[in-house]
Amino acid sequence: MKDITYRKISLALIAVISLALNVRAQTTIDTTKLRQHPRLLMLKKDEAQIKALLKQDTLWLNVHKSIITECEDMLTAKVQERIVTGRRLLSVSREALRRIFFLSYAWRITNEDKYLKRAEEEMLAVSSFTDWNPSHFLDVAEMSLAVAIGYDWLYNGLSPKSRTIISEAIITKGLEPSLNSKYNSWLQATNNWNQVCNTGLSYGAIAIYERNSSLAENILNRAITTIQKPMKEYAPDGGYKEGYSYWGYGTSFNVFFISAMEKLFGTDFGLKSQPGFMNTGTFYEFLTGPSGIPFNYSDAGGIEGLQPAMFWFANQLNDPSLLFVEKTYLQTKKFNAKSNRILPAAIIWAGTINISAAKPPVNKMWQGKGANQVAIMRTDWRRQKGIFVGFKGGSPSESHGHMDVGSFVADFEGNRWSADLGMEQYNSLESAGLSIWEMGQNSQRWDVFRYANFSHSTLTVNGHKQDVKGEAKITKSSDKPKFMYAVMDITPAYKEDLQKAERGVAIVNNEYMLISDEVETGSKECVIRWAMLTPAGVASIKDNELILKQNGKQMHLRVEGIEGVKLQSWSTAPPHSYDAANPGTVLVGFETKVKANSKKAFNVYLIPAGIKISKTTPALLSKW
Repeated sequence: MKDITYRKISLALIAVISLALNVRAQTTIDTTKLRQHPRLLMLKKDEAQIKALLKQDTLWLNVHKSIITECEDMLTAKVQERIVTGRRLLSVSREALRRIFFLSYAWRITNEDKYLKRAEEEMLAVSSFTDWNPSHFLDVAEMSLAVAIGYDWLYNGLSPKSRTIISEAIITKGLEPSLNSKYNSWLQATNNWNQVCNTGLSYGAIAIYERNSSLAENILNRAITTIQKPMKEYAPDGGYKEGYSYWGYGTSFNVFFISAMEKLFGTDFGLKSQPGFMNTGTFYEFLTGPSGIPFNYSDAGGIEGLQPAMFWFANQLNDPSLLFVEKTYLQTKKFNAKSNRILPAAIIWAGTINISAAKPPVNKMWQGKGANQVAIMRTDWRRQKGIFVGFKGGSPSESHGHMDVGSFVADFEGNRWSADLGMEQYNSLESAGLSIWEMGQNSQRWDVFRYANFSHSTLTVNGHKQDVKGEAKITKSSDKPKFMYAVMDITPAYKEDLQKAERGVAIVNNEYMLISDEVETGSKECVIRWAMLTPAGVASIKDNELILKQNGKQMHLRVEGIEGVKLQSWSTAPPHSYDAANPGTVLVGFETKVKANSKKAFNVYLIPAGIKISKTTPALLSKW
């Protein structure tokens, strides 16, 4: 073990890091700060602040109690085993992170040795694995984070033998495999893989610094430089191209990384100045509708519950309004302690903001002009109130993308009327032999029902799939309450069949919703299917109007601009044995023929029962 009592990173090394980051070099970064454990995320002095918070605020005390309850269950659970599912050890790594993080937190706050002993057992168990599955490196990253936190936080309570076994596992099963080009292609990635892997390994490097300082410095310097690749994707306004669930993954780990750097070195190495990054909390907050359901485009799941990273952003920006949605989760005890493996971080990042006093954001519209563009509009921030619309552009070729260009979700008074089926479990598809990570036009990925445009609230032309390389962008928008809207040029998704396609989505007079489409055909006639996926039941269909019903409420869907149109419904039953079931959903809409070399414009209205439309909004998007 090297004596690092007076060791300091050299000026030359700092200059190299600073040059790469284009930030001003610091004179010294004193690594003697690394000498004492605990040194990751929650320092020794932070424990008193957390204990004080738990005494002062019952909302946070409830979170703490939920963690302790889970820890009690863990005491009698079977320790983790190396069980690979398909090509992944990831479920084991994630449960290891939940257990070790929770138990280590419990020991530090309660000083009860039963939590330390159980965490030690868990760490020794995973340290004995043959490897942490480097062929799927997310598994290694999450396991490294788990064991690093446990090793660092419990260091003074671990036996010397356990310290040796655990630190050796971090080095040989975590850090060293990341130096092998066979396993580290994620260093060039611009998605969550880069953020997760760099963070997990950096925590491992910091935890075992004394045992191998040169390896640790290599890992940290590499991470500070390469984690900028996915961070650049937040530009210009904070959007996250992979959507709701992967924001909770990649961004959370990115925050873990920055938080550790600031705790240890007193600097973020310029990372927070990356354009758009510090605005991304606003994007995430906007994604949740008044129904409580997220705008779950691409490979997104359901409600995530309390999101620890949001408290970090709110405190960094001193903006309590970023926590308006999180306040609801705290008040309703939606902590998801059985699945939220990073839940203790919420308490660590709670800061001094009075969560009960968090007011709703002022703005009611958000739009992203970066990769995978979306527009989000609402009339009210309160749960079960107002109208909420999420409108999707972008491209199917983006990471975890679907053929959902032009699709939309919609909430009215707490019910979701236009929906998205979201993600499908990867292992089930991979086990069926599908190659779902090839993103070409003829990839088997697009044979999956939930991935193609046939299941989304958008257009299908001549029964064809959307162009995988097509990218739709916002061309105009307005946040005025009387007519809040966004218009997208979705032509690139349909260039095989159409000369032009534009879609506008609007909330009118804070009362109803309008979807306006304009298409232009080329040398052949086109059959256009307009569809909306809905969890509502169909009460009646009559020519150009149908009535949907849900939870005692009704919604009228009306079509104007197409003579003789006949509304209908289509089943969402899975067409293949490998497709997931879609219970409680149906597609509604219509088909229309558009002659060759012609233009067509039509409107679809979503009107709650009891609302009367005084006049029709002009169909031509040029007049919006």
